[in-house]
Parts: sequence; C-alpha cells; structure tokens
Amino acid sequence: MWALMFLLLVGIARAAIPNAMLRGMPSLPKISMPERSFTSPNGTILPNITTAYYFDQLRDHNNTNLGTFKQRYWMNWEFYEPGGPIILMTPGEVSADGYQVYITNHSINGLIAQQQKGAAILIEHRFFGFSNPYDNLTSQSLALLTVQQAIDDLVYFATTVDLPMSGGDAVKPSQAPWILVGGSYSGALTSYTMVNKPGIFWAGYLSSATVETITNYYDYFTPIREHMPQNCSSDIQAVIAYLDGMYAAKDTAGIKTLQETFGLGSLDHVADFATALEDNLWDWQDLQPSIGPKSMFYQFCDALEVKDGVNAGPEGWGLDHAIRSWGNYWNTTYYNYSCPDQDVQTCLGTFDPTAIYWTNITVDNSDRSWFWMVCNQIGFYQTGPPEGQPAIVSRILQPGYGERQCVNMFPEAFAYPPQPATAETNAMYAGWNVNVPRLFFANGLRDPWRGGTVSADGLNKPNTTSMPIYMSDGFHCSDLLTRNGMLDPTIAVVQEAGLGYMKEWLAEWTPSM
Repeated sequence: MWALMFLLLVGIARAAIPNAMLRGMPSLPKISMPERSFTSPNGTILPNITTAYYFDQLRDHNNTNLGTFKQRYWMNWEFYEPGGPIILMTPGEVSADGYQVYITNHSINGLIAQQQKGAAILIEHRFFGFSNPYDNLTSQSLALLTVQQAIDDLVYFATTVDLPMSGGDAVKPSQAPWILVGGSYSGALTSYTMVNKPGIFWAGYLSSATVETITNYYDYFTPIREHMPQNCSSDIQAVIAYLDGMYAAKDTAGIKTLQETFGLGSLDHVADFATALEDNLWDWQDLQPSIGPKSMFYQFCDALEVKDGVNAGPEGWGLDHAIRSWGNYWNTTYYNYSCPDQDVQTCLGTFDPTAIYWTNITVDNSDRSWFWMVCNQIGFYQTGPPEGQPAIVSRILQPGYGERQCVNMFPEAFAYPPQPATAETNAMYAGWNVNVPRLFFANGLRDPWRGGTVSADGLNKPNTTSMPIYMSDGFHCSDLLTRNGMLDPTIAVVQEAGLGYMKEWLAEWTPSM
C-alpha cells in the first residue's frame, strides 16, 4: 500500500508539469502522511501538523526598509522537552504543502526529534508556494530570489522567531541547539548556510546535497546508465546514437520519420524531441526502495525489453525493435501520462516565447521560481555526455538549449542566453570544498544527483568524524524517509550513523548566554 501511495503521488506530480524541461528538478521525495493525532509528552493534544504558521520574514536582508512578507512554516513538538533541539528544514524549490511528513518520525528529521526530545519545523522557501515577498513572479520581484537571501531567511527565522509551543520564545540558537536538515538543493542550502553564517546552527544533516553547482551536468545520467537494466541501456544507446547520427548528417527526413514513430512528428525542433526522450530517464529520480519494480521507469524498460514474454539479453533486442517498442510505448502509454489533455507543442515545445508556460507570473509556480535560480546561480543543465562516453541521452542537448529558455521565461532580465554564475556560487559557498564541523553527509549510489555531492566520482573527499560522509545503495534522498531504512539495510546504516552523530554532537552543545 505504501508503495502504491508513493507511486500515485509521483505520477500526479509529474503529470502536472506542463513542460518536460524541469522534470529533473533536484527535489525531495514526497509521500502522504497517515492520519493520526499528535500529543505532547504531558498528554496535551497538539494542533494538526497541517496547521500553517506565519513568520514575518524580511523582504530584503540588505534593505530592511522594504518591510516583511508572510513566510509559512509548520511545526511538530510531540517529542519536545525543554532543552531539546530545534530541527529546521526547508523542502527547497517546491511549495511546502504536502511535505509535512518531514516534521514527523516518518522522516530523519522526526527521528532526530524523537531521539533528542526536540521539535521539528518545516519552513517554505521564499518565492515558492505562498511564501512570496510580492504577489507576482516577475523578473523584478524575483531579483530577491538568491541563495544568499535564502540563507539569510533561515538565519533570521532561527534568531528571531517565537515558536507557537510553550516556551517557544526562549529557544533562540544561543539558548537551544538548532539543527539544519536538508536534501538535494535544500541540502546544499544547509551546507551553504553553515559555511556563510557559522555559529547559528550547531549541526547539519545533508541528504543528496548538491553542494557543487555545475552548468553542464551530463553526469546526471551516469548513475542511471550504470544501475539500470543493461539490456534497456543498450537499446536506448542504440536509438540515441541513431538520432545523433542523423542529426550530424542533417538527415531531417529521417529525424521526422523517427519523431512520427513516437507520435511526436509535430515538434518543429529536434532538440525538443531529444528532450522528450529524456523524460523516460528522468523517471529514475522517482525511484525509492519501496516502489522500484512497479515504477514508470521499469514499465518503460519492460516495454522495450520484454518480447513475447522473453527478456532480452544484456545487448538488448537491437535498434529496429527498440525504435518500434519505444515509439509504441509513447503512443499507447507515456504520452497520456506525461501530457494529459495537451497537444504535443503545448506540452513539449519550448521555442514559442508567447506560450503561457513562459508568461505566467502568478505565485505558486515552482517551475518559474526554480528556473530563475537555475538561470542565475545554480545551472545543472542535464545534457548529453562528451564524445567517447556512452550516451543514453542525445548530445544535441547542451547547456545552450536551457540557457535559451531563460530568455523565453525572463525577457526583461536576459537579452541573450545567460550563463549561470556557478563558479561564483561555488567560490562563495565552498561547494565541494566545504569543511565545516558537525556536518553529516548522506548520499545514494543510485542517485542521479550524486555528481554534485561530496560523493561525486573521483572527488575522494575524506570521511572524518567531524564531517562524516556516508553512502547507501539508495536513490535520491532515500535516507530522509524512515520507511526506506526498513527496506534497505544500507540506508538503515546511514540513518543510524546520522542519529548517532547527532546524539554525540548535541551532547557537546552549551548555551552562549
């Protein structure tokens, strides 16, 4: 049941995105919460964990004269006893609605709170959901969406908030230990915060934290290729090589025929078609130990590799069968899953700057807000690999394909395709060079974002007792969810280690006033 519930939520989230381009966002896994009541240690019935609270956050930490906005947060203090820690997390680049699992013991946050008699808080990132400094997402408003402003939000919240629980006005970081938890981008933000504002948060737990921003992020697909079924990889590589060969030969008629096999003949640009093929690989990011074989990703591989009840060998069935079966899967299953009630151009086209996808400036539009961060500071364009490396995505796709879309989305800000300031981000916030005490890093071997973490191939960052680095066999942020540790013993090891370090580090904390 848990697996089905997770799969349904993932499917809804995917289908709701009208453009394929951002389906590989580095976001946290999202699961529904079982209904139950919450009580404090003394038996007091607590508010439902879906109760939203509002904090008066500064619009601009560099100009306090601009006033404040209402930043949403959620809190659970069912385990809290005076002297316990405050565990803070932002879900990052999404609306925080539906992420309340991260303040319960169904998550590592809640396990830390339970073990240490602490309280857990989920705070919505500025410009996502309904925590917006302004009532629109124009380029002018989004100028206040930066990594530094997000860091300063977390610090200002921790140092000034009066929490709704009893005694919540006397738990500032000088009075009680605060732990910052994050996963994926919000994990990177945890690292950045502790680098940039030392002394506020006593310890950090980072899951799949993409600390090193990378513009040309072709390594997104490396763990997928290495860990997916080999027959499926072989056939995908054959189709991609065929597409790229026709592109190099300027065989527009052959490309159009291939597109029509997939029901995507009306796409006017081959780069949009190549991106559509990436869709099936992005589904890997939705995998968790609880749902693997029933996921859309494995349905896709089964469609390619199971013929008349027989599985292909490691080399796959070959190009002709791969084209027919992959195209049939798009026509019979995947298009309706990915683009419900939309025509091909509306769903997958990216070259019409007048499309509502580019011009919608209403709030609670996570795609637009995250795109702003990608274009300016984050990068992570998921591209084809250099020549000489195996390719499961087309080399037609390079950073320029995404950078061009920044102009579509923000023509007032960008007169020409911008290159994100990833080098400056890494220099400012240390990236892979982070060296901060009491930071616990948890990464997954099968995570497509592993190349941006401190467990990237070839980095060989030392694992120390001051800054431990643990690796499971998990996927993206798998260790954040308690359930995954019950299903995968390698994830359980990571979770237990994290809890052990938190206990050790919190024992060393003393108040500073």
